[in-house]
Amino acid sequence: MLSSEKRRINLEFLTTLKGIVALIKDPGQTESVFDIEDSLRHTKATQLMVEYIKSKPGVAEIVEQRYTPTPVDLDALLKCPQDSLGYAYASYLTEAGFDPNFYRKPVGDDEISYIFLRIRQTHDIWHVLTNFGADEVEELGLKAFELAQTHRTMSAVLISGGMLKMLFNQPENLERLLDRIAVGYRMGAKAKPFLAQKWEEHWDKPVAQWRDELGVEPTPVYVP
Repeated sequence: MLSSEKRRINLEFLTTLKGIVALIKDPGQTESVFDIEDSLRHTKATQLMVEYIKSKPGVAEIVEQRYTPTPVDLDALLKCPQDSLGYAYASYLTEAGFDPNFYRKPVGDDEISYIFLRIRQTHDIWHVLTNFGADEVEELGLKAFELAQTHRTMSAVLISGGMLKMLFNQPENLERLLDRIAVGYRMGAKAKPFLAQKWEEHWDKPVAQWRDELGVEPTPVYVP
């Protein structure tokens, strides 16, 4: 008879496998992303991710504080100066029809749960500051940026799945995908840690100033 620990591991493996298959079929399935990541929380890779993230300047303090900003008010942010992060973020979400609270809230108050929450919570802020778009290829470019910044297991899973899907379904776009991944990883490795920032306390700060302070060079447009 299997022990409860082995049953848990087997269940998490099956959940992960199911989520990866669903994600390869339809990359827009955000619930599959959350299923996979939640099932990977007990792996060594996730533990190493936490250690890596906390080794970056300012991040351990954010994690220890469990910094939790007030809920986003898009209408209020649209009143910020037009060169500000708040205005750019609200405009991006409004034009794309995205919900700022789309993400699944992890259960628990441990370090892993908080890090998952904070990455999900600030995902679209990262889009704005890096200038990666919202289509599938651009999204994977941001995942490469995220991988360099955090060593997040889910980022590696998404990049790997995206490359496989591109090879089989859209091989003509492989060069663009590889370019975006390379650009994103270089940007993420060079930039200061995004997870150390309390963005929500400085919505009025210009996007250009944020980029300058964090060493972010907006992603260049891909040229074949």
